[in-house]
Amino acid sequence: MNLRAGLETEARAAGFVSLGVCRPDAIPDAPARLAAFVDAGFHGQMGWMAERMSWRGDPASLWPEARSVIVLAHSYAPDHDPLGDLDRPEHGAISVYAQGRDYHDVVKKALKRVARWLVAEACCEVKVFVDTAPVMEKPLAQAAGLGWQGKHTNLLSRDFGNWVFLGAIFTTEALKPDEPEGEHCGSCRRCLDVCPTDAFPAPFQLDARRCISYLTIEHRGPVGEDLRPALGNRIYGCDDCLAVCPWNKFAVAASDLRYHGPHRAPPLADLAVLDDAGFRERFSGSPIKRVGRDRMVRNVCYAIGNSRQERLKPLVQGLCEDTDAAVADAARWAVGRL
Repeated sequence: MNLRAGLETEARAAGFVSLGVCRPDAIPDAPARLAAFVDAGFHGQMGWMAERMSWRGDPASLWPEARSVIVLAHSYAPDHDPLGDLDRPEHGAISVYAQGRDYHDVVKKALKRVARWLVAEACCEVKVFVDTAPVMEKPLAQAAGLGWQGKHTNLLSRDFGNWVFLGAIFTTEALKPDEPEGEHCGSCRRCLDVCPTDAFPAPFQLDARRCISYLTIEHRGPVGEDLRPALGNRIYGCDDCLAVCPWNKFAVAASDLRYHGPHRAPPLADLAVLDDAGFRERFSGSPIKRVGRDRMVRNVCYAIGNSRQERLKPLVQGLCEDTDAAVADAARWAVGRL
């Protein structure tokens, strides 16, 4: 069997919706773009982006023996309109990607299946990466022809929209590279205009310091008071710019039903009373667990403050002297708002 054809067959069997190949040196402009992003301070508190910039900007330096990079897309497309959860003020809106099983576990298992097949067929060496190493998956995916980075900076495709996780297999096998994909956003501005915090200083540029996904997940300490009202009831991530993309009319159903899990729009009242043990138990096996109890309850306080639900006021009053300073600050702000 032709190696490429067999690779695509195995990838589909593992749940991937698309596959492409590029060389490790296929993104020569990535170092300069990354440096400009960091120099502008757009990375905020994500210091790891600056610390490992040389590896992140040059995939060839990550594993010099690699001759090809296989980039694969795993769909997590929602079975509902995520923007509908923003109209439920007593509930917390959680990004679609985090409503079920941790994607790291699901995608890595699928990647390893494809990688094992490739090793057996080609007697090559492989390394697999899923968002846990300094690999710029989105530029590599564009170089491999899967799609392009849209004006919201996320990967999107005319074949499957933008609801995908990306994984990469680096291999010593020399595979024929695909043609890179061009940009097809045209004059559309939906993703830019819908952003509640104006996090896009220009098309194709993101200032993470204003992005709700960054603020609710990566940012430590209090969120600026000028940004808190715009958070609405979003307590973990934000899907607004993804949800409005017109290319999602071609979205493919989620590759794994475990992505549609139990964490869609939980009641804020349930989350406000969580202690560390309760948080860990509730979000075991979920990507949400990485933020910890304090950051989650901080976000919940902001959402309660934005809810206009007077009956939730006793919950935040009880957190005004929380041992975590950011939680206590958020609770006092929420009491003032209510």
